[in-house]
Amino acid sequence: MSPRREPNPDIRTGRHVAYNLHAHLVFVTKSRYGIFDDAMLGRCEEIMREVCAGFDVELREFNGEQDHVHLLVHYPPKVALSKLINSLKGVSSRYLRAEYTGRINRIGMGSVFWSRSYFAGSCGGAPLTVMRQYIEGQKRPL
Repeated sequence: MSPRREPNPDIRTGRHVAYNLHAHLVFVTKSRYGIFDDAMLGRCEEIMREVCAGFDVELREFNGEQDHVHLLVHYPPKVALSKLINSLKGVSSRYLRAEYTGRINRIGMGSVFWSRSYFAGSCGGAPLTVMRQYIEGQKRPL
């Protein structure tokens, strides 16, 4: 019998699954308009945390610059990233446009807040070369 391991707080569990999935997301404003200031980024983070909570997703990190935001999310396998992203962009767009109408209208963004495109990259865990070596080193039965 092996000794029990210390639980890893990064590994989340469900009924029949243990997982540790992270994604780096980047959203850019329409036409890269530099609209964000510190207060607006803070409000955007609040909105996105609420949306993530609704999906049982943990927003681990959030930051941004004048024309884009970066998110690091820890998500369960039942969540389709495309649906999470659609909700994050849609809800934040509605709230930010309603709360910062004057600033957004001055810039002339029209009815769209975010660019249609986004970046999503998986991250965390071992590098691909290490994973490849681990899989190659398995003792295949003869």
